[in-house]
Amino acid sequence: MFYPVFNSKMMKNRNYIIAAVLTFSLALASCGDKETKALADNTPAVPVQVRSVAENTEDSFVTASGKIEAAKSANISTRMMGYVDKIYVKVGDKVKNGQLLLSVNNADVSAKLAQVNAGIAEAEAAFANAEKDYQRFTNLFKENSASQKELDDITAHYNMAKARLESAKQMKNGVNAQMGYANIRAPFSGVVTNKFISAGDMANPGMPLLEVESPGQYQVLAMVPESEILEIRPDTEVSVRLKSLGQSVKGKVVEVSTSAKNTGGQYLVKVILEPADVPILSGMYATVQFPVERRANAAAVMVPKEALVERGQLTGIYTLGQSNTALLRWLRLGRSYGDKVEVLSGLSQDEKYIVSSEGKLFNGAKVSIQ
Repeated sequence: MFYPVFNSKMMKNRNYIIAAVLTFSLALASCGDKETKALADNTPAVPVQVRSVAENTEDSFVTASGKIEAAKSANISTRMMGYVDKIYVKVGDKVKNGQLLLSVNNADVSAKLAQVNAGIAEAEAAFANAEKDYQRFTNLFKENSASQKELDDITAHYNMAKARLESAKQMKNGVNAQMGYANIRAPFSGVVTNKFISAGDMANPGMPLLEVESPGQYQVLAMVPESEILEIRPDTEVSVRLKSLGQSVKGKVVEVSTSAKNTGGQYLVKVILEPADVPILSGMYATVQFPVERRANAAAVMVPKEALVERGQLTGIYTLGQSNTALLRWLRLGRSYGDKVEVLSGLSQDEKYIVSSEGKLFNGAKVSIQ
């Protein structure tokens, strides 16, 4: 077996080679770091607009979201069970008060009505005969030709016949009411806005069949949290922002609920909209601004909602750091006032924050103030 032999001169040359390689590697690494650092330093700054935190001096508002609906609307149903024979209207049709909308199969009610009519005819004949007997025996009793017992018997027979006739007539009124539930009519003049059933379907008592609304006056049902409900009063003038139209209309608070038992901890507030030249439709989403007194015991720090940044369940805002860099600051928010929101913690007076930017921001991003 052969073993290499290294003399001192060879070992010395080998050490020189290793040292040269290490020196060259370090030089390359140093150059790379300088290039990377230079590249990072040359990153273009993101143009931004900043604003200083200031105390809110404007009128305060409590905002709540809601949905617009017609002030007069009805879900039409029936009290009888049966198949729908025919629907005479369609969604979007204008209807008048009392107009026939749909009919439910009423064969059994029709049969019952025929029986009642026959009973009424029989009761009328019996009553007419009893009335004649009563008049005859009354005259005979006056002439002392009939006894008191005979007159009493005839009088009782007459009263029973009269009661049977009245009972038969009341039964007909009940059957006619059932016929009314078979022929569904419009409760007021308006527009058919929804149809929940088709011809041939089974109609059950209490099941909505059609929806009719009276256009012209609209209302907003807004849900207000318990922390704000005590500051809202009836007859208050409010501003209602229609999100889809980008317009605002005036309204007035007409009802303020005092219980949140069945509304998940939210209190229902009803706002009637004033007539306006705006194409309002039922179902549109709206934001109601309720004017409230501004708190005097604290300097409210307010920021616009457009400047907020959301990351999952967290909400923050980009502030202006040293050397004009963006720093994300997490916030704890309070109530909303129009397009602004109160900051409870995370920002202090006279701090600067970024309102908008012309590029994507991140922690440590270089920014240039416009």
